[in-house]
Amino acid sequence: MAREDAVRCLRCLLYAINLLFWLMSICVLGVAAWLRDYLNTVLTLTAHTRLEEAAVLTYSPAVHPVIIAVCCFLIIVAMVGYCGTLKCNLLLLSWYFGSLLVIFCVELASGVWTYDEPSVQRSDMISLKSRMPNFGLQRYQWLTHTWNTFQTEFKCCGVIYFTDWLEMTEMEWPPDSCCSYQYPGCARHAHYRDLSDLYQEGCGPKIYSFIRGTKQLHVLRFLGVSIGVAQILAMTLTLTLLWALYYDRKRTEPTPPEPPPGTDPGPLTLTHPPQGEAPKSGNTRPVEAWSNTATTSNGHGHTQFEMETLS
Repeated sequence: MAREDAVRCLRCLLYAINLLFWLMSICVLGVAAWLRDYLNTVLTLTAHTRLEEAAVLTYSPAVHPVIIAVCCFLIIVAMVGYCGTLKCNLLLLSWYFGSLLVIFCVELASGVWTYDEPSVQRSDMISLKSRMPNFGLQRYQWLTHTWNTFQTEFKCCGVIYFTDWLEMTEMEWPPDSCCSYQYPGCARHAHYRDLSDLYQEGCGPKIYSFIRGTKQLHVLRFLGVSIGVAQILAMTLTLTLLWALYYDRKRTEPTPPEPPPGTDPGPLTLTHPPQGEAPKSGNTRPVEAWSNTATTSNGHGHTQFEMETLS
């Protein structure tokens, strides 16, 4: 009874852990996809600078294709583990344990391989000004769109201040994406009427804060550590459940039936010793050979003894 309760408790814990795997994997995929869009924007603005290298070092563990593939595979593995726990199937549970072990090793190796502290300083933000003169040019429409998207999303203007647009380009006022309330010509109106309608903070500090780590990145790191701990717990519970199911199955295996008492097990014979061997003394000694045969007479068996003398 106690063993059945223990097995039931193990199964309930595995149900909960597999559900947790699904939720955490979906959260990791969603946050990684959201961060990937922002990372692509930052990499476009910081191309061929030290900031680009620092951004890659910071976010590659979170949005690396290996990590994304591992989370997708973990969802499938959790489904297999749920089915194996539900049916108490030793084969599915063994496959589930092995898959979790492989995933954990891949995650650990990827985390160690991609871990590195970015070396970036605030003075490196000045290098972003070299990307501003190409703003608005026909062949750099992708860069213009990236600047507008970043300034709108991060609510910033220029690199250090909005006057960077006037210094680095031939523009007379900043882009309309610098306005807190955007409409066609809002930057021109704000430049001549009210500068408070423009974002007062530059995009350089925003990029620096993004590279140093955002809240979303910290959430991903916490989820990664949580998934690793949950995998260790799931492997331990799975191994315990496998042992319990195997022990129960071994104990309930049918044993061969014993013959009823009084039943003759069959003939028992003793073979003669080699006849070519000569006796040591002059006298010959009889050698007895016993044979046990079962016969029936009036419903009862009797034993017949036979003696044979060897010369």
